[in-house]
Amino acid sequence: MYETILTERRGHIGVVTLNRPKLHNAFNDVLVAELNSVFEAAEHDESLHALVLTGAGPSFCAGADTHWMRGMANASQLDNREDSLKLARLMRRLNFLDMPTIARVNGSAYGGGIGLIACCDIAIGTDDAKFALSEVKLGLVPAVISPYVVDAIGLRQARRLFVTGEVFGAEHAVDIGLLHEHVAAEQLDARVLELVKRLQKAGPLARRNAKRLALRVAGRSEPEQVKQDTENADLIARLRVSDEGQEGLGAFLDKRKPDWVEESNVEDACKEPS
Repeated sequence: MYETILTERRGHIGVVTLNRPKLHNAFNDVLVAELNSVFEAAEHDESLHALVLTGAGPSFCAGADTHWMRGMANASQLDNREDSLKLARLMRRLNFLDMPTIARVNGSAYGGGIGLIACCDIAIGTDDAKFALSEVKLGLVPAVISPYVVDAIGLRQARRLFVTGEVFGAEHAVDIGLLHEHVAAEQLDARVLELVKRLQKAGPLARRNAKRLALRVAGRSEPEQVKQDTENADLIARLRVSDEGQEGLGAFLDKRKPDWVEESNVEDACKEPS
């Protein structure tokens, strides 16, 4: 049925697999549309007890693919805004999906891939997985995914990772709350199965209301999120068409350093004052 994802029903559990392994399951417009469709359908399926989200191949999700990024760089601010709103709708649907969700993080995740993890209720990753919110290196910010990432890792950690774009491993991902656990790759399926069995011991109505309760107590609601998504889409659209965003995207696509990177100045700034 789908071009970029696989869907499977295992009893009362749904499994959605990002299926672009040669491109590390990176986002494009088709993947965003298909995930939106699947999550919308799941929302209306009361027989589903939980949803597992994972990736095919060695990676979970590498963020935006280069073809999509090239399209962003050449698009108008209005088109970039509409593009961002579609991704925002996807993240919002996953975050507020009326059932428990498990991110089976089978490998590394960057940018929007981290957003998918943060939107899930439970996240289990492999020991060797790497993560980064590297948008600032392109002259951009992780605008659309920011509400969910801040919820997952907290403001203090987000303030560091948003501005550095640094790569971190699974152990640090657990320390800051992005992952709940990390396990050896060969143990991932067994651990996810164990969590699914725990979820199925809960009453179906209680299970759904427990998730709603947590979101409500935290002050999270879909109507408020729609408003924030619009503001964040406006922000990223402006940055993508700005001079800095154009330079950052162009440098990434051309495999060169952007013009603001000056290594010698960085080294001088980090020297001990005399």
